[in-house]
Amino acid sequence: MDRSRPLARRPLVALLTATALAATGTTALASAARAADADLVRNGGFEAGLDGWSCTAGTTVNAPVHSGSSALRATPAGADNARCSQTVTVKPDSQYTLSGHVRGSYVYLGASGTGTTDVSTWAQSAPDWQRLTTTFRTGPSTTRVTVYTHGWYGTGAYHADDISLVGPGGETGQPPAPPTGLKTGTVTSTSVALSWSPVAGATGYAVYRDGTKVRTVNGTSATVTGLSPSTAYAFQVAAVNDAGESARSATVTATTTAPDSGGDSGLPPHALVGYLHASFANGSGYTRLADVPDSWDVIDLAFGEPTTVTSGDIRFDRCPASECPGVESDAEFKAAIKAKQAAGKKVLISIGGQNGQVQLTTTAARDMFVTSVSKIIDEYGLDGLDIDFEGHSLSLNADDTDFRNPKTPVIVNLISALKTLKAKYGDGFVLTMAPETFFVQLGYQYYGTGKWGGQDPRAGAYLPVIHALRDDLTLLHVQDYNSGPIMGLDNQYHSMGGADFHIAMTDMLLTGFPVAGDANNVFPPLRADQVAIGMPATPNAGNGHVSPAEVTKALDCLTKRTNCGSYATHGTWPGLRGLMTWSINWDRFGGWEFQRTFDGYFG
Repeated sequence: MDRSRPLARRPLVALLTATALAATGTTALASAARAADADLVRNGGFEAGLDGWSCTAGTTVNAPVHSGSSALRATPAGADNARCSQTVTVKPDSQYTLSGHVRGSYVYLGASGTGTTDVSTWAQSAPDWQRLTTTFRTGPSTTRVTVYTHGWYGTGAYHADDISLVGPGGETGQPPAPPTGLKTGTVTSTSVALSWSPVAGATGYAVYRDGTKVRTVNGTSATVTGLSPSTAYAFQVAAVNDAGESARSATVTATTTAPDSGGDSGLPPHALVGYLHASFANGSGYTRLADVPDSWDVIDLAFGEPTTVTSGDIRFDRCPASECPGVESDAEFKAAIKAKQAAGKKVLISIGGQNGQVQLTTTAARDMFVTSVSKIIDEYGLDGLDIDFEGHSLSLNADDTDFRNPKTPVIVNLISALKTLKAKYGDGFVLTMAPETFFVQLGYQYYGTGKWGGQDPRAGAYLPVIHALRDDLTLLHVQDYNSGPIMGLDNQYHSMGGADFHIAMTDMLLTGFPVAGDANNVFPPLRADQVAIGMPATPNAGNGHVSPAEVTKALDCLTKRTNCGSYATHGTWPGLRGLMTWSINWDRFGGWEFQRTFDGYFG
């Protein structure tokens, strides 16, 4: 927390013209051969986003473009060269021409798996669009070739457009038969497990929910997540191969169970969470706890901070009168806490913030954290704890690659400390977390230093903490602000400033996602009642402020599946807990606009 569209098919590239030949008959034969050639690349102009492409780091943009309305933009980062690839079906022992238009930093265009000599061509720092082209011949048994584009390590973004592979199409055969034996397995309040019999010739399967394709898988089972409790759904499956998609299977239905209460949090169905500047002053002005309106259901006292980064010794020093004119006495402050609790509100101590780096590198620091935090909770009679670790508080060691089994001491010790506090205070203990997007949703692309090293070790570092404590976690309210662009489950980058960012980021938490793109390492979804959306109260409070109208759009989309804009969610969550804001002080500074929006929406 800071103190201070439909697919528009592009014209195919012009087919290579035959070289003028002396004999008319030879010319006719060459023309007939050329007539069999086609552009084999799917969505080579990126008009349908990244459909057909597999990209480690890329998105589509509307400018600059070579033709049409979209182009690829990809940015290398660390050990990743921002590769985008597509595998196409080809004909053995045949000639092909690969071409495309590129611009920007170093960019390569190539083909692999040709069965002869793999080829590539490249451009260096092209200020405007230029065409790259290369040719190859497939081997005598080659039926599939991968075409790709990528940048170079440590350089800037590149753009690519109008990628084509011209040559004879391969034998794709017929689509497979529709799957049989579709049945349901475990059903929860938010998910349904499905399984079916394998289909000969299938390379994958498409899963449909209520007539809409929701995911594709390679095996013969899938768990559809992000569902609403106590709701009936219809499912079908289709088999897929190079020739296309089969007819859909027979339909099976399942009704999700009633929502899991998740313990008695003592919160209303929809709650408003706000941070109160209790230990410092800034341009928002000081707000006495007793003056916080009743709209705020959870009040996070900001901040408890460590004596040193690695001590684990947390202190809560209230703002002095010299810095905060009008500050209440300790007795008045404690009385205000009791009054808020009597009115059904929860008052927590928030640990960390922008300046409060906390690294529990040793078990001694872990134990001191438990002791010192308990002392604060007991002294003020608080309801629980908010973890707002930012900056360099959490990072992952190079060998720590599985969020389900963390090894890094600062992660392991924090998990242990929080479980100890939860056990000490019991089921009524309120535990919340306020990580930044870098530490959570970025984990969809990157986790720690990565398989080859070079990535920021903080990427996704909150995921093991959230996962280990998901049964104890009251609320997760990720800071959807002060964030760079983050890739959503649609494999598009989303940026702050509108409802779309909040929708995409929240959908990830409620749907779950493969960590670092690993389909075998999926971060499971959280319950809707465990999630609130974090956003700044005013433009002064942090980058990423949105208007009340945009807040309303985000809530409409996530709870009603209306007003969604361009991002398609993977479910509808009427039980979404609510909103978090930084901060109560800034909302007061802004005339309570944020609070009024929430009150007006949920009533």
